[in-house]
Amino acid sequence: MSTDTSPLPGGLQEIADDFAAMAEPDRLQLLLEFSNELPDLPARYSEHPELLEPVPECQSPIFLVTEVADDPESTVRLHFSAPAEAPTTRGFAGILHEGLDGRPAATVLSVPAELPLRLSLENSVSPLRLRGLSGMLARIQRQIREKTQLPA
Repeated sequence: MSTDTSPLPGGLQEIADDFAAMAEPDRLQLLLEFSNELPDLPARYSEHPELLEPVPECQSPIFLVTEVADDPESTVRLHFSAPAEAPTTRGFAGILHEGLDGRPAATVLSVPAELPLRLSLENSVSPLRLRGLSGMLARIQRQIREKTQLPA
């Protein structure tokens, strides 16, 4: 299966390069670091969890919401809720947050669906878990398209 080799947008290419440069066991440690660095939800969402969208593709419960600023670049803010007992899911959310939060909407929309395969985790994480990352990305991109006039 061939994957696109063009650079990933936002800060995702640097993250993908970091994973690719590591030995297999170290990749899981880096994923755990992303899990630990995932910011807490702002009060406006932690007090109103009904405003977040579930991601049923994930094996663990995770919810997300995408905000798009009313500025020339339509800056994106990502917010996730995932339990501490779900480090893989939280790690994926942390990767998306680190790589895409604060970026222009067009940049976030340009992330390829194959992102999970570009992180060099297919031998460390099950395909079902990688599908959860794909589900998060798809929801983020759909929410952005719903909140902007940008094409898919």
